[in-house]
Amino acid sequence: MRNTDMQIEHTLYPFLERLAAASGQAILPHFRTNGAIDNKLDGGFDPVTAGDRAGEAAMRALINAEHPDHGILGEEYGLERADAEHVWVLDPIDGTRSFITGLPTWGTLIGLKSGNQPSLGMMAQPYVNEAYAGDGKSAWYSGPLGTRQLRTRPCASLADAVLFTTTPRILKPLELAAYDRIEAQTRLARYGTDCYAYCMVAAGFADLVIESGLQAYDIVALIPIIEGAGGVVTSWTGGSATDGGRVVASGDPRLHEIVLRQLSAVPAN
Repeated sequence: MRNTDMQIEHTLYPFLERLAAASGQAILPHFRTNGAIDNKLDGGFDPVTAGDRAGEAAMRALINAEHPDHGILGEEYGLERADAEHVWVLDPIDGTRSFITGLPTWGTLIGLKSGNQPSLGMMAQPYVNEAYAGDGKSAWYSGPLGTRQLRTRPCASLADAVLFTTTPRILKPLELAAYDRIEAQTRLARYGTDCYAYCMVAAGFADLVIESGLQAYDIVALIPIIEGAGGVVTSWTGGSATDGGRVVASGDPRLHEIVLRQLSAVPAN
């Protein structure tokens, strides 16, 4: 996935690529193998696999070996050095439900916060050998179709918009009612895409992602990609999405304002 044209100039971008390669090598032996699946959630289903743990362990080992002053926040193994200037935010398999059902619509999310702000991010999918990366100023795709710059597409109307969400079932009742009103106004809605939804907005194939209940490791890597491609990522009230929670991402800032007017009044419930 080497970006030989150096379109992303962040000094840690080559290291980001190495993290993606290490995680991919650790995860792929567990894909489509019918390995053991553990459940992290009492009273529900939040799957975790040996691939999740192996991918994060590989990335943590590399960070601790080469940048021991950097912090790490990962889904599987928690937080190290929270007060560091640079903190890597890791989700080894975003879309574990896709992973355990053999679908390649999962990805490894590797984000970097610098001064507590997302500064660099990648979604890497080692099975299909493609990656989406950004630094907030530019964003690029690398994979079987070559290497190209990512740009969001213009879409100023919900009537023209393609909307993604992982599943409306993650939304609470008042959130779901607001989501349903928005979906009813769009051209097309698709479910089950996890991190790929945000990358397709960055690539100009979709326009909008609406989700709730996210953690920081679900979104930090994706913010620099969306913003680098010309899009916007905020909370439902227009604030920072860095810590997760209720998140909306739009390819066109005009569309984002329309959606925020409908989402910002939704109370927590």
